[in-house]
Amino acid sequence: MFRKNRLFVFLIMALMLILSACSSSTGGGNESSGEKENNSSGEKAAENSGKLVIYTARDQTIVDQVVGMFNEKYPDIQVDVLTMGAQQVLERIRGEKSNPQADFWWGGTQSAFMTGAAEDLLESFKPSFDASIQPEHKDAEGRWYGEMLLPEVIMINSDMLSKEEAPQDWDDLLDPKWKDQIIIRGVLASGTMRTIYSAMIHEQGADNPEAGYEWLKKLDANTKEYAQDPTNLYLKLARQEGSLSLWNLQDILLQKNEHNQPFDFVYPKSGAPILVDAVGLVKGAKNLENAKVFYEFLFDPETRATLAEDLYQIPTRTDIDKDQMPEWFKDIELKSLDLDWGVMAEKEAEWMQHWDENIKGKNK
Repeated sequence: MFRKNRLFVFLIMALMLILSACSSSTGGGNESSGEKENNSSGEKAAENSGKLVIYTARDQTIVDQVVGMFNEKYPDIQVDVLTMGAQQVLERIRGEKSNPQADFWWGGTQSAFMTGAAEDLLESFKPSFDASIQPEHKDAEGRWYGEMLLPEVIMINSDMLSKEEAPQDWDDLLDPKWKDQIIIRGVLASGTMRTIYSAMIHEQGADNPEAGYEWLKKLDANTKEYAQDPTNLYLKLARQEGSLSLWNLQDILLQKNEHNQPFDFVYPKSGAPILVDAVGLVKGAKNLENAKVFYEFLFDPETRATLAEDLYQIPTRTDIDKDQMPEWFKDIELKSLDLDWGVMAEKEAEWMQHWDENIKGKNK
């Protein structure tokens, strides 16, 4: 009897060991599967996480709104933004070429991006929206794409001048009656002002810039001062230290309608330099994939419609329904000066150096 009981106990214990081994094997398989699932999920999350460093010339209001919208969609991407003048962005990326610190160059003139592409500072990329951007608004090798169009116009203090009283075209600014009425944003650090001044030289004859230099001398004679930055420019105009400036349409509308500034604009009769404000990936970016995510987000039709409504941006995308565009846009006829942007990009540095050394503040 005792032997039978021992045998029975032995069989029970053996059975328990077998069942335990099977359970362990199955559990191990499930754990392995769980690891794979977690790794897969982690890898997917990692695609939209990490860091993104942006250099931009955008107004802080625009930066705050766009980055806020982006982080609502991609909360796990930490966005660090360094704001400076458009020309300063180019110079900084150039200086960091051997060890890039930025991932995404957000905002700058067509000329600046053409220079950046020529100096191998930008990464080639063909985004999903490539076909919706006209050839003149992008680089043929995908190193930059125009995000928006910025007509450069005559800016006025509407408490001091009506549109009818203000200069109606570029040459009207040279009339002596406007002496000490013009305040200009510091030119060398501003992509907007470099574009306007280069366009004026080009209009007088790009082959020989002397006529353009003479034009800028007359403008300098009427210029009261050069403001350090856009904030300083807005402050001086609002205080009625001057009644006129030259600036981009978007920022004028933004200051007028969102910040209740007494500003308005005159669209020059002969046309305006319509700046292609561009973006691009920095060559050697440490967070390249996140930069591409931001790239696609910026050009998304929903983002573009929001920025047109809230921030008065004119998108370069040609496939956005015009009926979705705000009323302010429908009232504007975009007439462009006939400019060779390639020549302007090539000559801009030379022209601006001459202006800074030989014209600025020397014609009173």
